[in-house]
Amino acid sequence: MNIEPVAYYRGPVGSKFGLPRQSGLADSLEGRIVFEPAYRDANALRGLEGFDRIWLVWGFSANKPAKGDWQPTVRPPRLGGNTSLGVWATRSPYRPNPLGLSAVRVVGIDLSSPDGPVIHVTGADLMDGTPVYDIKPYIVYADSFPDAAKGFVPGAPEPELEVLFAVETPFSPGDREALREILELDPRPAYRDDSDKTYGLLFRGYDIRFKVVNHLLTVTDIEPYG
Repeated sequence: MNIEPVAYYRGPVGSKFGLPRQSGLADSLEGRIVFEPAYRDANALRGLEGFDRIWLVWGFSANKPAKGDWQPTVRPPRLGGNTSLGVWATRSPYRPNPLGLSAVRVVGIDLSSPDGPVIHVTGADLMDGTPVYDIKPYIVYADSFPDAAKGFVPGAPEPELEVLFAVETPFSPGDREALREILELDPRPAYRDDSDKTYGLLFRGYDIRFKVVNHLLTVTDIEPYG
């Protein structure tokens, strides 16, 4: 079966580093679902305005092609990157078929934008330019099971860091809040213990540079990227 993108996600985070590790963790993060020309038909969105959330089926487009055979185990960041679990028991991006699944909040539908019908969403864990292969409505009675066993994921991660902006930001209040939500969840790799290291992530065309000492993340520089 060959599949092709029906749309692309357009959002502020320009690289996979810094993305929330699940959807909904940075609820202020705004983005758009922009359809490919062949799928820019408003009729395809008829009835979607009645739903608060949708599922996105998308591709891990920033992954390097796998070398050799697929790997049956991965090391989830949620467990510190030190414990191996079966790939089917995780949401690791490194899978035989690199497909992602995210539930996002619909905040608006523009049927007559310059790009055709556009869905405005928040809380996505996708980088800018991610291909979207399918969209389905989130149906509460079928998709929500609050009493289900939680496995090794007992609940949503709590913010780990206090965020200090030591420089002025060029962002709107909404974007600044979204950036703060991303940073306070600690976007660094599971293996991290170097307080002298400067990290960077791409946000709204800017390179956001930061350091972490103990539980304080300090944004030290914000420069246009590219």
